[in-house]
Amino acid sequence: MDRRTLLKTGGMGILGLGLGGCFRGSASSLSPYKPLPPLNVAWNRVIHTTVGLRPHRPSGFVLRAERFSDKTLIHNYGHGGSGMSLSWGTGSMAADLALESEFREVAVIGCGVAGLTTARQLQRRGFSVTIYALSVPPDTTSNMSLAAWTPTSGLVDRGLRTSAWDLQLRQAARIAYRQLQLLTGPEYGISWIDSYALSDSAPRERSTREDQDPLLPADLRLPTISLGPGEHPFPTRYASQRVTLRIDPSIYLDALVREVMRFGGRIVIRKFDTPRDLMTLNESIIINCTGLGSHDLFGDTELVPLKGQLTLLVPQPEVNYATFGGLQGTGGFIHMQPRSDGIALGGTSEEGNWSLEPDENARQRIVEAHRALFAAMRGSPSLEPAISLS
Repeated sequence: MDRRTLLKTGGMGILGLGLGGCFRGSASSLSPYKPLPPLNVAWNRVIHTTVGLRPHRPSGFVLRAERFSDKTLIHNYGHGGSGMSLSWGTGSMAADLALESEFREVAVIGCGVAGLTTARQLQRRGFSVTIYALSVPPDTTSNMSLAAWTPTSGLVDRGLRTSAWDLQLRQAARIAYRQLQLLTGPEYGISWIDSYALSDSAPRERSTREDQDPLLPADLRLPTISLGPGEHPFPTRYASQRVTLRIDPSIYLDALVREVMRFGGRIVIRKFDTPRDLMTLNESIIINCTGLGSHDLFGDTELVPLKGQLTLLVPQPEVNYATFGGLQGTGGFIHMQPRSDGIALGGTSEEGNWSLEPDENARQRIVEAHRALFAAMRGSPSLEPAISLS
């Protein structure tokens, strides 16, 4: 599924991101659904709104090594909205490329999730690692992500895929999925959560084309259960439920920083304006994990931002499920996921928008659509629009 398909299919589409293999059986043979506590959506519970620019390349992420004067330069960037999902995998593959060099001191450029996981994979192979970056957690693009197991989100345009790239993706996804499972628990902020895609239309089978040419192999596509009227607690006719991994960015990234430092890594605050600036580094191996920064630093004009924004509500501990989609006529695609730092509400993906300023119209749409959804779930009227606390 490419990003255009995602935006057309709304919540039912994002549920299938990367894990589209579906068990389409009815839930009528299952036990009656367990009631879920509705989310309390109100403007006086809004904490703040964040913006992140996801590094999308229509032809997919770049993972390759090249000679760079007397140094080895390894690229690992362009993961779209899949960086939090795939980074352990592409980091492992980048570290394997570094093993082909005789040198064992590496400079990693970038301190988002790609840079941090690459650094850890290098350390596991005996390398001495220094991360050079202008921004570090909590001020990276990775900190602004929704963060769940979405290994094909904003990743590639279907018509530009190649067989060689597909092999890289599947290898990276297998490595990353297993690694994330091993890290589940409070220390890393990774947990399993039920996700529900909501719709008034019956879930459709995956297209024949997608069946014949899926991005991910069957073993990485967990089944989805289709729930009809009366089989779920939501105010839509249908819901599709699956279990997925949730990542809490603030906990996860801080844990990765501690891991890198604990195993002897260094983090140096530094800006690089041109590739020539990299030649001043002492390390003979350089791994580029700059994400969208590769647009300017390395002149990769294929990179474009996918602007996404999240509005955080005050945490509501009893809400421990995610939703994708809302009521018809309430403003398009929306999604919700609870985290330790708040309830993340989202529903934007603007290609080519470089602005880091929140879009107020999008903020209003997303909050009000969630307010209507959960008011209906609670069985109470949505009442008049609440006053926005700008």
